[in-house]
Amino acid sequence: MLEKITLCGDNCLECPRYQAQSDQELRAVAELWHKVGWRGAIVSNEEIRCSGCSSHKQCTYRLVECVQEHRVHKCNQCAQFPCQKIADMLQRSKEYQQRCLEVCTPQEYARLARAFFDKENNLRK
Repeated sequence: MLEKITLCGDNCLECPRYQAQSDQELRAVAELWHKVGWRGAIVSNEEIRCSGCSSHKQCTYRLVECVQEHRVHKCNQCAQFPCQKIADMLQRSKEYQQRCLEVCTPQEYARLARAFFDKENNLRK
């Protein structure tokens, strides 16, 4: 299985936001992100478009800065792994997962689960 794993354990290649190309697909992602509470409003296609994480993007978990500070490429290469930042991120992810279970269709949830809810296993790769 092909994967593109982010610092926080997301799999970009399964992410609806990363995969979206057409205006219609981007709009559907913006609506889904609003529905699950990842955005406060339905944002523009330009704002929701994603080409993957990189060191110039802001990480809500502050992991980009952390790996730079510890001079590693991935969290699992750090002597402090798993740290409190990872524990906090995994807890937040569990809360997001519960919210998605409550508001998503089974198809939407399955898609989000493949992309976002196997963080702990993905982080150890």
